[in-house]
Amino acid sequence: MIRLALASIAASLALPVLAQSPAAPAPAPAARQYLWEVASLTNRVYLYGTVHAGKPSFFPLPEAVEKAYAESKVLAVEADVTDVEAMTRSAKSMVYEPPATLDKAIPKATWERAKKHAARLTIPEPQLAMLKPFMAGTLLAFAEWGRAGYLPQFGVDLHLIKRAKEDGKKLVELEGADAQTAVIESITPAEALAALEGTLDAIDSGLVGEQITGMVNAWQAGDPKLLLEVARKYNDTIPGAAAIEEKFIWSRHDAMAGKIGRMLLESKERHFVAVGALHLAGPKGLVEVLRKRGYTVRQL
Repeated sequence: MIRLALASIAASLALPVLAQSPAAPAPAPAARQYLWEVASLTNRVYLYGTVHAGKPSFFPLPEAVEKAYAESKVLAVEADVTDVEAMTRSAKSMVYEPPATLDKAIPKATWERAKKHAARLTIPEPQLAMLKPFMAGTLLAFAEWGRAGYLPQFGVDLHLIKRAKEDGKKLVELEGADAQTAVIESITPAEALAALEGTLDAIDSGLVGEQITGMVNAWQAGDPKLLLEVARKYNDTIPGAAAIEEKFIWSRHDAMAGKIGRMLLESKERHFVAVGALHLAGPKGLVEVLRKRGYTVRQL
């Protein structure tokens, strides 16, 4: 997911608040996992929904997930966030070229609100000022995740990517950092400002905290319907959020499903496909898109 690349970039900024996050006990095992098997007549792939910030207690992953990963010869992810060169290119599109700064690009009241939250989250003001509005909002949101104990360095996608490289599995990208950067760059200035102001509103109201708890609980319960309900609350509360979600999530599924289809029809290798959990939820999610294309899909 694009958020994974953003999380990786946020983690590289080395926020002090993230280093102070407490550990948490491991959750009770779910009756079902956020994991599906997708089958054609000649092959099958595993489709796993992930969260992009996590805790050490998430690992090892549930037994069904570990088994599916072990059976697979190839790990497919949205983008390889350990590709330093690609992440550096992405980061350049998310920061201002001096002397431009965030405080000069947004309304004064919005800057003051953002600056206040950055101080509370121990983010240095110069670090915030170098970021474009969308990335500034993302950084503040991930800092809130960090305060709740969920860190990008323990994101499930990142864990799988590092593990696949250690295990000698083939790693392929469904999109890649450059394609994801193009989506970010397609955001208009008005949309970017609305996203930042929406994040500030969500932090002020406590909605970000509710979203963190709700998303993780739904993921651990293997419940895509609940996850979609959590996302819908944000969309119903924050102006412009639904349009951003359409661009960042649902609009990408036709191309993703096409690549997964080629894995099923043209490859003999078993693939373990890991994407952000929201990508698999609801009528526009990849699970239903693939089912409508005639593949047999079942949750494990």
